[in-house]
Parts: sequence; C-alpha cells; structure tokens
Amino acid sequence: MKKISALEAYQASPQPSHKLSTYFDIYDKIFSEYQNKKITFVEVGVLLGGSLFMWKKFFGDKARIIGIDLNPEAKKWEKDGFEIYIGSQSDRDFWKKFISDVGTIDVFLDDGGHTYIQQIITTEHLLENISDGGVLVVEDTHTSYMDGFGDRNFSFINYVKVWIEKINTRYSAFNKIQDDTRVWSVEIFESIVAFRINKKASKLKSEPLWNIEPEKEKLKDFRNADQTYIKENLKDITSAINQAFSIYKDS
Repeated sequence: MKKISALEAYQASPQPSHKLSTYFDIYDKIFSEYQNKKITFVEVGVLLGGSLFMWKKFFGDKARIIGIDLNPEAKKWEKDGFEIYIGSQSDRDFWKKFISDVGTIDVFLDDGGHTYIQQIITTEHLLENISDGGVLVVEDTHTSYMDGFGDRNFSFINYVKVWIEKINTRYSAFNKIQDDTRVWSVEIFESIVAFRINKKASKLKSEPLWNIEPEKEKLKDFRNADQTYIKENLKDITSAINQAFSIYKDS
C-alpha cells in the first residue's frame, strides 16, 4: 500500500479532529517507519473520532487502532472497528488493567487531558509496555509553561529533563550507576516529546574506546588552552552565554 503523509490522512478523516499545524511534519518523522505494518497503535483522547480514522488511514489496514477516553460516549466508535477503552489517565489501576488486556504496544500517543499528573502517570505506566523499537509520544507539552495544568515544579517538561539526566548519567565513569534503561532516547519537538525504546542500545555499557591506541605523549589536553582569550573577551562571551540560556528573544 502506498504511504501517505499525516496531513493527507488528517484531511481525509470523515470526523472532526483538532491538531496543531506544526504536528504533521513531526508525525511523518517519528511514525512513518510503522506505516503498512502489523502494529498496535494506541491514542489517548479520541472522543470526536477524527483522529481514529486519521491514524487508520495513515498506518494502513494492518494496524490495530485502540482509543482511550474518559467520556463514555467514545464507545460509539467501536461500531467502526476501533477498540475503545474508557478510563482515567491518572488511574494507575486503569493502566494495569489496560496493559493486561491489550499487551505490548508499538506506538502510543498521549493526546489526552494534558495535565502534568496525567502525562507523567501515563508515561511511567506505559514505557515498560512499549515494544522494542517502539515509541511513546506525548502531545501538547507546551502546557508545562501554562497555568491550570498542575504544579509547575512537577511539570511534564521537568519530568523530561530528569530523563535527559538519566540517559546521560549512564556513562560508566560516574560512580553511581544509572540503571533505569527503559528509554534509549528522548526527541523534543515543538509541543511534542517522543520516547524511543531500544532495549539493547540502552543497556549497552558506556565506556571509552579507541579504534587505534595513540602514543600517550601525543595525548595533550588543550581544553583549557584558550583561557587568555576568554579573559580578554569575557563581556562578549558572557553575553553569548546569557542569550543561550534565555527563552525569549529581547524585544
């Protein structure tokens, strides 16, 4: 079957669906490898039905499409061949039952309530149930910078930052070994975060290697050789660093 773009699938859906204009290129990048394959796809937040038809069109007839919503009216889409589960993203027991019923998931998309509790609990419960080579994606992560979605200290983006540190502290030189290997990589896009699962790669011991061992006398360390330049140009360098750590461009 010929592959189509996410935007084409979205436009072809017979039911309403609300998406951001920036999402479609992202969908193509992270989901295209799963098209026309026998996969299990799950989306949270499906009441109006448009996204269910979109993903069926995008992934193809081999895909098992499952929807989750808190509103019982979403069950009506079962008549169109979709599997629908009704439950709360914040309910740990719901996820345990869901995982028991559904089994391993290849592609998971959280487009639910977007509160930090919902996003974090959903991710924590589903990561171990994503297939090797699969992906878990959370949408609308811009809510981490908005009021009304929870305690900002425990925002979803702060949770993502913890994952960045977990991944980087797997380096073997650190005394404390990082043993949380559920996630291999984290990809960050505008309003979307994707967690990639690669069990072999994420468990690989991180240690320095040489393809050819050089002579030790040639291993001179020049990392701090530019201190004189830094001192002479401190004002310019400080300005560049401040700009790098600023979210908003000066008006």
